[in-house]
Amino acid sequence: MAKRINPNPGRPALPSREDILAFIASATEKVGKREIAAAFGIKGADRIGLKRILKEIEEDGAIERGRGGLTEAGRLPAVVLADIRSRDRDGDFIATPVEWDVEKGPPPKITVMTPRPGRKPGLAAPGLNDRVLLRVAATEGEAGRYTGRVIKVVGKNKAEIIGVYRAGKDGGRIIPVEKRAQGREIAIPAGEEGEARDGDLVSVSLQRETQFGLPRGRVKERLGSLGSEKAISLIALHLHHIPHVFSAATLAEADAVAPAGLDGREDWRAEPLITIDPPDAKDHDDAVMAVPDPDPANPGGFVVTVAIADVAAYVRPGSALDREALMRGNSVYFPDRVVPMLPERISNDLCSLREHEDRPALAVRMVVTADGTKRRHSFHRVTMRSRAKLSYAQAQAAIDGFPDETTTPLLDPVLRPLWSAYDALKAARDARGPLNLDLPERKVLLTPDGAVDRVVVPARLDAHRLIEEFMIQANVAAAETLEQAKQPLIYRVHDEPALEKMRALGEVLASIGIKIPKEGALRPALFNRLLGAVAETEHAIFINEVVLRSQAQAVYAAQNLGHFGLNLRRYAHFTSPIRRYADLIVHRALIAACRLGRDGLSSDVTVGMLDQIGEQISAAERRAMAAERETIDRLIAHHLADRVGAEFTGQISGVTRAGLFIKLDETGADGFVPISTLGADFYRHDEARHALVGERSGETHRLGDRVEVRLVEAAAVAGALRFELLSDGQSRPTRGPAGGKARATRKAGAPGRPPGIRNSGSRHRGSRR
Repeated sequence: MAKRINPNPGRPALPSREDILAFIASATEKVGKREIAAAFGIKGADRIGLKRILKEIEEDGAIERGRGGLTEAGRLPAVVLADIRSRDRDGDFIATPVEWDVEKGPPPKITVMTPRPGRKPGLAAPGLNDRVLLRVAATEGEAGRYTGRVIKVVGKNKAEIIGVYRAGKDGGRIIPVEKRAQGREIAIPAGEEGEARDGDLVSVSLQRETQFGLPRGRVKERLGSLGSEKAISLIALHLHHIPHVFSAATLAEADAVAPAGLDGREDWRAEPLITIDPPDAKDHDDAVMAVPDPDPANPGGFVVTVAIADVAAYVRPGSALDREALMRGNSVYFPDRVVPMLPERISNDLCSLREHEDRPALAVRMVVTADGTKRRHSFHRVTMRSRAKLSYAQAQAAIDGFPDETTTPLLDPVLRPLWSAYDALKAARDARGPLNLDLPERKVLLTPDGAVDRVVVPARLDAHRLIEEFMIQANVAAAETLEQAKQPLIYRVHDEPALEKMRALGEVLASIGIKIPKEGALRPALFNRLLGAVAETEHAIFINEVVLRSQAQAVYAAQNLGHFGLNLRRYAHFTSPIRRYADLIVHRALIAACRLGRDGLSSDVTVGMLDQIGEQISAAERRAMAAERETIDRLIAHHLADRVGAEFTGQISGVTRAGLFIKLDETGADGFVPISTLGADFYRHDEARHALVGERSGETHRLGDRVEVRLVEAAAVAGALRFELLSDGQSRPTRGPAGGKARATRKAGAPGRPPGIRNSGSRHRGSRR
């Protein structure tokens, strides 16, 4: 055992890194800092040293932190909450952990060791789709496989199966909507279909699985008809348990709200504030304006104003509106519908900054210099009246010399000062050097009946960048004000990339001859240099996506960790309280800190309470992102269902032992090529090279390779595509011009292929930074 560290003779020595790792690896119960301190006799002030050692080990990627405590990186904790999903060939149940980071790859499989009858009389026997608490151990010689002994059956057959009902002569069948359940249909005996009709989306409770034949189930609830693509978002709503029907109490409270008046507010109705939004926006969170600073001490400077809908005036803490907004966490945006955080009476009426109508707002006024440096700022509670409602394209056209009847009178007094102020802020942004990813934002457009019309890449205009930069500066000002007032708040935090993700990124970049510098602090500028190196190459979009995947996920927290991507020391979401609960909390905190009313954040609210809210709304955000992404996948698969046999171009976006993931050009639809279809050779997974390599031929299919594929299957309900690879792989490990491997090429004389379609959707008003 390694020598322990003892900086203070007479006190117990701190355990070494090796001691701690060995203790965690051998633990059979949950392990945290408290358990480690108790095991090594560490007390009092020495716990600070232990905390520092644990943080260093965690930053190195050797251990991971989760609800199951501390574990070795890549390993499950000793005790796991898991769902029993299937059986293996021997009839044993196979479970997967309830919580698993998908970026680590597929979830590990746990073979459930069923207790023998009589061994544990009080323990109920587990069944398919039960949720169980397991004590697990890694299976020797099989990476990612575990055995688990049942400690407790948490839920008996309570796992909800969502699927599409297909009627038959004697009952029917359920086609599950989850990708991992594809091919495992559920039989519905006659009389157990309830009110379900052919093609309906239903929830099903499973009965006991028999040794032979399909599992049997009973329809619990008819969720809606999937007669058109316009209803496909229903799948995501129910699969992810997203609340989408407001309670009667919430609606009644919204209907009873009276419009806010001028009492306690500054009258800004004469200010030339305007809204700039997508053309189809129904709610308007923010309005902006800028004027030259008249102060002779600030030559060339500007006074920039951002006014945000005052949701706190209507949604009071503890009310039905507030409770439901917290439960939803945020609005969810699908191509065919929006699931709002607040009822339309609030979001689209009283709080929406409508043109020529009086509206309450919380505004920040920022004085900036000619080079974009902020000199000071102040917050105000106001009544405003939007001068005009413009779309991004409309505002941009006016600046570019093509004003219309709406923008012509606004051009000189309103729009040109806005763009001049943006030029100053842009200079400061460029000097700050935030992460500069260049990924096209694709949007799925539907026909009036809900079918996919086309997938487009909306132009990225300076009008978009202007609003984004104004919002960022307002968010920073909010965080600064609350910190100075020592007022608890919810930050938007974005940690720097983990060491293990940086290693993975380094491996991918090395495959095209680019090395990550090993010295120097980790800063966005490092990634910007890497992105610049591939900007004009065939790898540009792919490497941008790989760099994005290497980043930590931004979350909400009451402790400030800074925002790595924006390269900011403090950051809070302030600008979208209509659709994000975090912003509503920040508004209430500002009202309290700046003494702008009696409806601010209560002094009883603690940092711990805000941390819990941050965890809850961060989970809601992840839920919304997954639902939005899966809905796009299903829409695209539905759109491609009648194009089976068509050929597309794309790029290998993932390599696993099971096969290749392909991302199609133009629309980014993701599909899979099973390894069994690659050819007569036996292919080996080369993890270091992110490639599948033929044992006999040496033919290689590698991450990032450009390929051509044929669509073999489109499972619309699951959003799954299966391809056949048409491109030849690299036949031998020759060196490319940049020091990397040569790329795969199509055989000489092969015909060109039509471009594919992509499935990334765009979101109303900006990113989720």
